[in-house]
Amino acid sequence: MKPKAKRDYLKVFDFSKDEFLYIIKRSKNLKKSKESSNYPLFGKNVGMIFEKPSTRTRVSFEVSVYQLGGHAIYLSPKELQLCRGETIGDTAKVLSRYLDAMVIRTFSHKTLEEFSAYADIPVINALTDLHHPCQAAADILTIFEKKGRLEGIKVAYIGDGNNVANSLIEACALTGLKIDVATPEGYEPLEESVKKARSCTEVNIFNNPFQAVQDADVIYTDVWLSMGEEGKIEKREKFKDFQVNSNLLKYAKADAIVMHCLPAHRGEEITDEVIDGPQSVVFDQAENRLHTSKAILEFLLTL
Repeated sequence: MKPKAKRDYLKVFDFSKDEFLYIIKRSKNLKKSKESSNYPLFGKNVGMIFEKPSTRTRVSFEVSVYQLGGHAIYLSPKELQLCRGETIGDTAKVLSRYLDAMVIRTFSHKTLEEFSAYADIPVINALTDLHHPCQAAADILTIFEKKGRLEGIKVAYIGDGNNVANSLIEACALTGLKIDVATPEGYEPLEESVKKARSCTEVNIFNNPFQAVQDADVIYTDVWLSMGEEGKIEKREKFKDFQVNSNLLKYAKADAIVMHCLPAHRGEEITDEVIDGPQSVVFDQAENRLHTSKAILEFLLTL
């Protein structure tokens, strides 16, 4: 029998429309069942390298592997030979002989692609500078749960055109959601993601948040300054008119939900009144990271 070809999840567009929708539906079923009865990852070991801080991604993946019957191994970048000059390729080749999959959070997306090129096991992107595909899967699951459908839904993303925005755009494309993005001039999302997404759905880019939220079913935001950008005071100044607050919500649909991938810088990109308000689904969204992580692992390692 011909062995199954290795599959990675480095960006949302690594999955087809049918595959991504399967992930969403499977996540919903896994959430409903709470526990897996057949432990599909029994005997499998998943390595985890995190070069950046993580709460939701790391914990959700460790718990996911455990609940699916596998074993998660955290590999500190400071303790691997990578910190002493071993190449990414050599590291990937060796770890492929020990492990069944790798979950990696790193700075440069090119680093992740290089690791994947040398690895013989599935590699999952736990966040890079360009993409955050695991977050996007949880986002779509949350919208599906709260709205009961994906067809005809409009998402308004307000803020930095960063990794979260890029992956959200790709996820909307695969699921048919319309998305309007509002960023300050010069902070638009990745052109490659936008161009490909437009072949599947409607994507509009604005420099005015009030334009983007018109008739929106979902309002989504993220921090203005990503990890490593905390000292960029001039960037924060450019985003001061892009805050998600009660005034902005008035321009969306009355039953619009508010989303944030967390962590939030309260009082900057979003106010306490909104993130803690009745339209916020932020913490349900965070919980869904667990269920989509399980579906992604199961898909890549067993199907």
